[in-house]
Amino acid sequence: MEENLFQQRIDLSGLNRSVYEIKNEIGNVIIGQYKMVDLLLIGLLCDGHLLIEGVPGVAKTLTAKLMAKIIDADFSRLQFTPDLMPSDVMGTSVFNPRDGDFKFKAGPVFSNIVLIDEINRAPAKTQAALFEVMEERQVTIDGISHQMGFPFIVLATQNPIEQEGTYRLPEAQLDRFLFKVEVNYPTLEEEVTILNRQQGKTQTQLIDNVRKLLTKDEIHQYRNLVQSIIIEPKLVEFIARIVNETRNNPSLYLGASPRASLAILRSTKANAAIKGRDFVTPEDIIEMAPHVLRHRIILTPEKEMEGITADDLIETMLKAIEVPR
Repeated sequence: MEENLFQQRIDLSGLNRSVYEIKNEIGNVIIGQYKMVDLLLIGLLCDGHLLIEGVPGVAKTLTAKLMAKIIDADFSRLQFTPDLMPSDVMGTSVFNPRDGDFKFKAGPVFSNIVLIDEINRAPAKTQAALFEVMEERQVTIDGISHQMGFPFIVLATQNPIEQEGTYRLPEAQLDRFLFKVEVNYPTLEEEVTILNRQQGKTQTQLIDNVRKLLTKDEIHQYRNLVQSIIIEPKLVEFIARIVNETRNNPSLYLGASPRASLAILRSTKANAAIKGRDFVTPEDIIEMAPHVLRHRIILTPEKEMEGITADDLIETMLKAIEVPR
């Protein structure tokens, strides 16, 4: 194994044990989707929100529910609809006739793990209400700020196919998501396993058997551990070169912001940690960059008409930049 070839400078044994147990527990319910599970774990370790995109029925919502069940934390689910108001999400001030004053009634966003199903179905004013809470972990109602508890992670899903009755997410909101995770169909073998496993049990029964494996204190401890993962200066420059290329590429109408650079830096450290390494490699950066950048860049209309995707362009850019060794 790679981790046995060097002397560990940071003790990752507790984190790696937790990651192994969580993957095993999720694997008892979810077949395949290994990349999505890895990215959810990295998002948890980086204190980052995730946008999960995939066609209906590929276990987006189920995986988010499982992640919440495994963590000893509060969970809430919001189904976004075109008539949803900001107060339905954030909460509102309610008049208390006994005391003769207004009291804040918290909305469902006040939870540790918030699952927003079909986030692109809500109108702009409801989308805008998420800006503050996603970035600053607080909600301001009537001039009073209400802090979110620890941890606070938004897992949002959207369907890439069905566009009727949906609203495009603003660029400022997309930038607040650490990753955009694209979930694909299972393979034939995985689908056979799904059918065999679920023919005798309901989905609810499978979820009910999941154990809580991670406490809030452990999340705090593991996040501090991830921050101490070593990254060489030449790799920090490699990250900056990748993001800078998105701003100067003639095929792009909009490049990535410094928030993207920080997202790549944090996620590569977490990726190294869950693989048992206390240092970042160029491969970590190349692996994480597409998930961080694909929702932050906008192609020129000409390139979109040619059928080129954001992932195609990111792959081309990564190949063109010299990898430090």
